[in-house]
Amino acid sequence: MEKISFIIPSRDNLKYLKWAYEGLRKNCSQEHQICMADDASTDGTWEWMVEEKKKNKNLSIYRNFGPDRLGLTILYDYLVEELATNDVVMFFHADMYPSKDMDKRILDRLERGTVVSATRIEPPLHPDGPEKIISPLGFEPEEFDEKKFNQDVELYTKSEYTEGVFAPWALYKEDYLDINGHDQLFIPQSREDSDIFNRFYLNGYQFRQIWDGFVYHLTSRGSRFRDGVGKDSTEWQYSNNRNMRNFIRKWGSTPMHDSMMKPIVLPKYDIGLVVKNCNMELLRALEPWCNTIYHDVDDVTDYINQEQPHTEYDLNGKILSIDSEVSNDIEIRFDASKISNDNINFISQMPMILQEHNEVGSFAYDIFEISIKSLEHKTKELIKSKPLKSYNFKL
Repeated sequence: MEKISFIIPSRDNLKYLKWAYEGLRKNCSQEHQICMADDASTDGTWEWMVEEKKKNKNLSIYRNFGPDRLGLTILYDYLVEELATNDVVMFFHADMYPSKDMDKRILDRLERGTVVSATRIEPPLHPDGPEKIISPLGFEPEEFDEKKFNQDVELYTKSEYTEGVFAPWALYKEDYLDINGHDQLFIPQSREDSDIFNRFYLNGYQFRQIWDGFVYHLTSRGSRFRDGVGKDSTEWQYSNNRNMRNFIRKWGSTPMHDSMMKPIVLPKYDIGLVVKNCNMELLRALEPWCNTIYHDVDDVTDYINQEQPHTEYDLNGKILSIDSEVSNDIEIRFDASKISNDNINFISQMPMILQEHNEVGSFAYDIFEISIKSLEHKTKELIKSKPLKSYNFKL
């Protein structure tokens, strides 16, 4: 049986990291490499890693000395590219505990061109769904009811797999490197998983979620619940908002998936919005949803200066005067003085509408005049992540 390199970044998460590490050591069917990164922790994480490495030759460790964190996207790629020695890598969160022989079940279903996920059992903190199991087995490692966990595993085990993806997930290292790993546009974290799952899908990988290998997932202990269970931290709200705007800029939509967490990827069309009677509030709301926005605001310098540090997209080249020549494949003209929330929702749904309409030409709808010159799209160009021009935009 092949061996796995487990990929686990962590920041100020020592209690949970120890729990995850002990679970892997206890319940895996064989010894695997465990690659850990300490992201500028101040809770003794690095000192613990150093001591554990003395006892475990299969533990590989890296430290970001800080003082600023690097985040998941950078550290995921570093651990895979620089430390992982096995052909298979598995992205495992520092707040997960595996069922017995989960590693073997993953490897049984894994082949080139597949991404295989274990099924999550979680406490009642997030909405239920058919792709996971809600069972109150504890909110903290010291509360974890391992006996009941093992009973749940036995109860819910079945041989077939479903088609979806969520952490923890495994694939061949070469398949990961083939799409250039995570997109650093989403540093330090948030929406990086939705982005890479979209790119796996576009590259033709098959998703397999197994139902005979499980993890108990405490959920969101690295950043989102940093200030307490069930409380969205300020840093997470900030990065989630920024990265959602960048996700929309890149993909033309918010993250989409079916009920089993299989990605739904819409075509990325070349859309230009021509907005009469625009204002700064509308500019902020509409800018991510298009390739180009043509406006009649007197001065957009403040918006560009505020927003440019948070994105790699060139806003000076994207935000143009309404008098500029429109060069986009799809042109949408409207008077912003007449706009409603329903109209803004219509703009956000344009990729789906265009995919269903699938016809060039011109038509009017509500306040909009729409001209479709071409429905060609360049979605496939999004498969491979590109290096950032710099890491200077704000974390």
